[in-house]
This record gives sequence, structure tokens and C-alpha cells, in this order.
Amino acid sequence: MALHWKLVVDCTDAPALAEFWAAALEYEVEDPTALVDQLLAAGHLGQQAVVDRHGRRLFRGLAGIRHPDDPFDPASGAGHGRRLLFQEVPEAKAGKNRLHVDVHHGDGDLADLVTRLEALGATRVREVDQGPAGHWWVLRDPEGNEFCAA
Repeated sequence: MALHWKLVVDCTDAPALAEFWAAALEYEVEDPTALVDQLLAAGHLGQQAVVDRHGRRLFRGLAGIRHPDDPFDPASGAGHGRRLLFQEVPEAKAGKNRLHVDVHHGDGDLADLVTRLEALGATRVREVDQGPAGHWWVLRDPEGNEFCAA
């Protein structure tokens, strides 16, 4: 039986990076408001552990996104399928990523995809041309994490 997993991305601003990647991948930002409110009301969580963002109450330092077609827990907002979790860490990014996301243009045009990603806050790094095998772009998200658009 296959294991469940999620990709966790260290960052300095979890809600902002989650919003970028949700828009880039056409995913949904998870909404843990019901769980946060329940934990606050029960005294299991202090107000200092919570941040309000665009009408959602998030756990400070954490934000998740999920594929819109995958199941999720309505009590916590957490996805049970394709999911990315962004967690704030004190240290800045250093060096090249050892793992990255590839965003595919599907039926659309690669140039249109790259333009859309730039409008969301991505930065072009370089174009990679493989001749007859095609080409893709290396970009950086708003926190400098490299990813590819192909």
C-alpha cells in the first residue's frame, strides 16, 4: 500500500508563499479556521499562535495548499491528497534547492505560463534549450526557491 505524503517547504512567510503556489498550481489554500477556533475556545492554543489572513485563521508559521479535486478534512482544512505545506524557519535559504517543483503548461503555451507565473511574483532565471527535445524555463518563487516551467 502506498504511503501518504506531503511536500514541506521551509520559508520565511508561509501564508504569502502558500498563496503564490496555490495560484501558480491552481490549488486551494487550506483553511484551518474551524480547528484553530476550536483549539482557542478550549484553551489548547494561545492567541499568539494564530495569525489572521484574508478571512482565515492560520497556525502562526504554517500554511498549506491542496489540489482542489482531492479529499480534505473539513474540520481541519488539511488535504488528504496532493498537498504542500509551508513552514516558517528562522534561517534564510542558502544554496541551490535539492528538490524542486516542475510546473507543466499542459494544453496551453509555455510562454503564457511563464508570463502568468511572473505576474504572480516568480522571476525568470534562465531558459534551457534541449534542441529537438524541447525547452523549459528555470524560475524562482518569491522566496528564491528554484522551479521549472515546461
